[in-house]
Amino acid sequence: MKVIAVIPARLASTRLPRKMLREIAGVPLLAWVYRGVRRCSSVDQVIVATDSDEIMRFCEEQGFVTRMTSAAHRSGTERVHEIANAISADVYLNVQGDEPLTRPAHIASLIAVMQGAGVEVGTLKTPAAEIDINNPSAVKVVTDCAGRALYFSRATIPHDRDGVRPRYYKHLGFYGYRKDALDKFVRWPESLLERSERLEQLRFLENGAPIYVAETPFDTVGVDTEEDVRRVEEILAKNL
Repeated sequence: MKVIAVIPARLASTRLPRKMLREIAGVPLLAWVYRGVRRCSSVDQVIVATDSDEIMRFCEEQGFVTRMTSAAHRSGTERVHEIANAISADVYLNVQGDEPLTRPAHIASLIAVMQGAGVEVGTLKTPAAEIDINNPSAVKVVTDCAGRALYFSRATIPHDRDGVRPRYYKHLGFYGYRKDALDKFVRWPESLLERSERLEQLRFLENGAPIYVAETPFDTVGVDTEEDVRRVEEILAKNL
């Protein structure tokens, strides 16, 4: 199975300006992500997909494979679709460029779920840390008994009305797609739930396309704020 991992990388960011090139523990964020994915031997190629000349120059200096993509894309999935139209593969991975704690185990788990019969879209979840349960920046996911996503939300789901204390799962920013799924995604209009939550994966669910979710024990911290930067640096300081 040929697997291409795509890291969508825009320089524009509303909450943390220029975050793709923001140094974390002395290394630019994008470099942490690229190197984490590259360490997975099951990936045939890793490509940074950007619309920024500055990111393109940075990648060339680092020896990272990169492609210039349209500035008109509204989501990372659309950017991955452009790559899929240019390069043939069995599976395309979308690895969010703000996941500096990416490790080979994440990528391997994602590839494993994509090997399931009939799976066109896959992603990852992990048990939510206490700090993330009520944090709207940490997206929660609820799945059915077959491992298919029922819903993703920035709200705390499921709601614990009677103190049952359910298990909470955090969604991680890793996706796998077959080409047909990407083709459908770009044809569908932005959905109401997607627009409300600002979560592009909800477009699949609103259109009846199942998303299979694999569990990993390895949490990550998506970097959107200065607080996230500090949290990641603390984690890296303990592990390096």
